[in-house]
Amino acid sequence: MKKLLCAIALLSPIAFTHAAPQAVTAQQSKMVTCNKDATGKKGDERKAFMKECLSAKPVVEEKKLTTQQDKMKTCNADAKGMKGDERKKFMSECLKK
Repeated sequence: MKKLLCAIALLSPIAFTHAAPQAVTAQQSKMVTCNKDATGKKGDERKAFMKECLSAKPVVEEKKLTTQQDKMKTCNADAKGMKGDERKKFMSECLKK
């Protein structure tokens, strides 16, 4: 009985790891999108399109600064040339506004 329980305990993690679905990678997602866009193309035209589509770099959207980040940027620019306690005091007051 102990051997059976040990075997079940050892094999149960293996059984559950195979059942878990895997997340879709960025490349897999790109492949799905390119396949949809290539509908109607055949032969060399499709090959060329897929090669271009899959090798294209993703469009990076420009990050917008949050309000706090924007404040920090402005205060840092205004505190140029200040050092030590003077800078700390100025930054503290500036960021509270």
